[in-house]
Amino acid sequence: PNPVSQRYSRQVVAWVYPLFEQNWQLFAPNPDSVNRRVWARTAHSGPDGSARVSPWIDLTALDRAAVAHDPFPSHTAQNLLRRAWTSYVDTHGADDRAHSPRAVMMQTYLSNIAADRVAGRRAGTFEFIQLRVVTSPVAAPGAAAGRRPPTPVENRLLPWWKVAPRGK
Repeated sequence: PNPVSQRYSRQVVAWVYPLFEQNWQLFAPNPDSVNRRVWARTAHSGPDGSARVSPWIDLTALDRAAVAHDPFPSHTAQNLLRRAWTSYVDTHGADDRAHSPRAVMMQTYLSNIAADRVAGRRAGTFEFIQLRVVTSPVAAPGAAAGRRPPTPVENRLLPWWKVAPRGK
């Protein structure tokens, strides 16, 4: 803190905080103690009113594959979806209800990321998206870790969200 930042903190927070997170993780990272896999599926309303639901797409696997084959992956490619989920949980809690304008913004942000990723991989239009997040503990190091995958601690199914129509 300094006199300038203290005097203008309200204005800075109003412009910076909703869009950009300020932290020291670049210098002192706090590694995750759990593994999360984010899955998405879409729905499209047909002219007769029927809903067509897509199979689940593993968005985390898509991210990992993109990073694995890039010799210089960007911080965004590695962390965008993961950080969006963390921010969503921080603002919504366990009930998946937005209790503040920031929570609404984080829900929109997360749904837009997921919808853009799905639209880039799938043909067809959709107007709704649903996410499922499976959280598992990080496997213990050593030989015992390879015997079986860790049991998920949470399998969270989010409600369907309306998104701007995407696809062809």
